[in-house]
Amino acid sequence: MSGEGQSLILALFGAVVVATLVITRRAGSGRRGSSEEFFAGGRLFSPVENGFAIAGDHMSAASFLGISGLVALYGYDGMLYCVGFLAAWLVVLFFVAEPVRNCGRFTLADVLAARLRERPVRIALGASSVTVSVLYLVAQMVGAGSVVALLLDDPGGAAYTWTVLGVGGLMVCYVTWGGMRATTWIQILKAVLLVGGALALSVLVLLRFGGDLSHLLTSAAEHSGHGADFLAPGLQYGSSGWAARLDVVSLGLALVLGTAGLPHILARFSTVPTARAARRSVVWSTVLIGGFYLMALVLGAGAAALVGTEAVRHSGPAGNTAVPLLSLELGGGAGSTGGTVLFALVAAVAFATILAVVAGVTLAASAAVAHDLYESSARRRRPGKAGSRQALHEAADRRARGQGPAGGRSEVAVARRAAVAIGVLAVGLSLPARELNVAFLVGLAFAVAASAHLPVLLYAVFWRRFTTRGAVWAVYGGLLSSMVLVVLSPVVSGAPHALFPGLDLAYFPLENPGIISVPFGFLCGWLGTLRSRERLDEGRYAETEVRFLTGAGAV
Repeated sequence: MSGEGQSLILALFGAVVVATLVITRRAGSGRRGSSEEFFAGGRLFSPVENGFAIAGDHMSAASFLGISGLVALYGYDGMLYCVGFLAAWLVVLFFVAEPVRNCGRFTLADVLAARLRERPVRIALGASSVTVSVLYLVAQMVGAGSVVALLLDDPGGAAYTWTVLGVGGLMVCYVTWGGMRATTWIQILKAVLLVGGALALSVLVLLRFGGDLSHLLTSAAEHSGHGADFLAPGLQYGSSGWAARLDVVSLGLALVLGTAGLPHILARFSTVPTARAARRSVVWSTVLIGGFYLMALVLGAGAAALVGTEAVRHSGPAGNTAVPLLSLELGGGAGSTGGTVLFALVAAVAFATILAVVAGVTLAASAAVAHDLYESSARRRRPGKAGSRQALHEAADRRARGQGPAGGRSEVAVARRAAVAIGVLAVGLSLPARELNVAFLVGLAFAVAASAHLPVLLYAVFWRRFTTRGAVWAVYGGLLSSMVLVVLSPVVSGAPHALFPGLDLAYFPLENPGIISVPFGFLCGWLGTLRSRERLDEGRYAETEVRFLTGAGAV
């Protein structure tokens, strides 16, 4: 990229940053400092607005950069991510959206606290929500650093480091200044830009091949270096025996079930006024996301056909740079004005994508710290019986007024401090993970969410006997098993592409732990409930069941 091209890229990046900061300040100015305003945007968004925001929250750097890169490198096996991510929204639509909106307030722990003892449930789910959010943030920051390093022709220099630091600082500003209202409008803007950019690139790719999708796929296979194997399963997951075959099953399980447990996705259902609006939001987001993933397949195949798989791998072994390289080729090649402009526009869209996603994830993580962990840490100082209806109503009233527990700091103030700490942690973990594919990193976050969050959510909604001990066991069992299996997998050590290739602690042969950790989370919830002596509060359960089904009494 020439000096003029790099100047154009930096100017567009600056425009994106300025636009998002202006939105943040305008959205955050003159607003009440209540928890409902900060965490849920006042619950005033329409289904269409929330649907676009959900799509913007979900279509991350993993979708735009990582998935297209995996399709360019591995063909059919890379397409599995698209199928898994899209199918996951059926689980959200039928099992999650309505109960979360009816019984939730700001976090997943609110759903369980409606019928179980608050303090242990909030501590467990608060810790797991922060863990999932940090993993997801690392994926976005790796994607941002990879793109900027490529754009500035500095793959091994300081561009990656400074980009990660800059994104970390910006996401803290978005959360602390604007809360959910600013985050939502940034995500809506990002969704429009991303879908529009992907559509424009897809049209250009198809025009190169006369609109013939079959010709595109055939050409992609020819230039991939793998021939017909590029369009057949097994290029990435089926060539290393039974472990690779189980890995693809484990990955699919995590992708399909993990979306329903992601904290930043669940938080979006609290921004609409009713459960019906929440369901309609999911329908809108599913349409947008489905169309986008079809375009991601075209972009990945186009990168393989026009750029070449080897060129993509040479630029970045994880494939994160496939779409930027494709845009350069579509614009006329390296050194051309059209290529430079298109390359810069695509890079700016990708950068906006990452900024919007990290804002939503950071807000969800800070909400878990302030609303769940901080609230629980002060519960011992409160008078009254913890978990009683009176205590629940009093706590809800305090949170609605933005007050902290027992006269302590407000939840909003705690959330802002937590956003800073989470940003520092995410930056520190992102710096050594630069060579990992962002789609794979997101897959790990999905595995943890599916293992720790989905079991307790489904048990709380559909199992009458479910107890507090069962919830705590399920959360910690799913969280710890998935994290331990990741540490003992080839992702961390024992392989050339591992995070620490010099070590060899890979005792677990699979790269994704979902096939073990998800059933283990359900098993822990079942065993914990059977071993619990907690008696069912019939009145409280009946009240919760009515709220689950009808929304009566929902905040």
